[in-house]
Amino acid sequence: MTRKRTMMWMFASVGLIATAGAGVATRASTAAKPKVTTVEVTRGDLVQAISAAGSLEAVTTVNVGSQVSGVVQTLFADYNDIVRKGQTLARLDPSLFRTQVEQAEANLVRAEADVDRLKVARDAARLALDRTTRLAGKQLVAAADLETAQVAVASAEAQVKSAQASVAQASASVNQARVNLEHTIITSPIDGIVISRAVDTGQTVAASMQAPTLFILAADLTKMHLNASIDESDVGQIEAGQPVTFRVEAYPNESFAGRVAQVRLQAVVSQNVVTYAAVIDVENPELKLKPGMTATVTVEVARRDDALTVPAAALRFRPTAALLASLGGASGGPAPSCAGVANCGTLWIYDGTGIRGVAVQTGITNGTAVEILGTAVEEGAAAVSAVTLPAASSTTVTSAASSPSTSRSPLLGSSPPPPPSGGMGGPPR
Repeated sequence: MTRKRTMMWMFASVGLIATAGAGVATRASTAAKPKVTTVEVTRGDLVQAISAAGSLEAVTTVNVGSQVSGVVQTLFADYNDIVRKGQTLARLDPSLFRTQVEQAEANLVRAEADVDRLKVARDAARLALDRTTRLAGKQLVAAADLETAQVAVASAEAQVKSAQASVAQASASVNQARVNLEHTIITSPIDGIVISRAVDTGQTVAASMQAPTLFILAADLTKMHLNASIDESDVGQIEAGQPVTFRVEAYPNESFAGRVAQVRLQAVVSQNVVTYAAVIDVENPELKLKPGMTATVTVEVARRDDALTVPAAALRFRPTAALLASLGGASGGPAPSCAGVANCGTLWIYDGTGIRGVAVQTGITNGTAVEILGTAVEEGAAAVSAVTLPAASSTTVTSAASSPSTSRSPLLGSSPPPPPSGGMGGPPR
């Protein structure tokens, strides 16, 4: 009886081991199958754009200054005033300049009087020369007296010419003084709006080396320029006429439109970063946009309507040989070579049982989706974007009891097995 119970324990242990092994094999075969994540090849509109930052400014901006120095006597314009060409903006104290005009006019009168005086002396010298010439013809005067009379006439004529030049100089001084007096009245050179005023009444302006700026006028704020800083890596894609959309912080929920007018050739280097200025024409009929506003710019460099697209993650997927083996091999073989084809990539198409590689030519991209050219793949195809392998710990989970003692053979261990069900007692001694 004792030997019989021992044999029963041995057969029961072998059965438990076999059952546990079958459970492990079943669980391992189930967990070893990878999980394939796919994305769909679809059709839709695709836009490739470049982002940049910029600032708004008026198309034409004029700095109005003063050509003369003086004290601001009166201001006739202020911020946001609409002015016309020739309208008076400010006036400087004209008293000093009026004095200069009067002084210049007095100098002119004195110069003219000198001319008259010298003309009288010239005429007298000519009469003396005529008399001396007649007397010399009768040999009543010496030849030296005749020469002296001739020299006196020439000297008188030279003095008259010098005095006439002084009159012209005095006249120019009068004109200059009058012009300076006129410059005490500051007028608008264009039709526009005042966007800046730099002086107040009573302030002294000094026009020594350069004209001080009193006002800044914008010609027309219904049309503005947006200067965007384009990175050197993107400037090759920017061309005149491309559509632009941008946003400003003042209207975060509103988008504005414009077009690229030109890309300036002057490079701007800041912290070893090279950028180029792109000038964008902007319509501002409602005058919402103000000079100096910062804008976030999006330049549309390419557009495709009803294009065949696939998420970019599918083109980045690269299966290894071990991964292909875990999927049961690639149906149809590896992806064909696309050597010599520009912008070539590989899509791995999943058909439910295996994957196959397809060489495709790519077009434009918006960063998340890529255009597919040609007919290598069709709309609705499932492109593999990722494959998830099972965790190593899951392959060790079995269907038997989790206690280690239940899987030990009674013939290999020193611990006695539990009694069989039915209460037949312990093992033999």
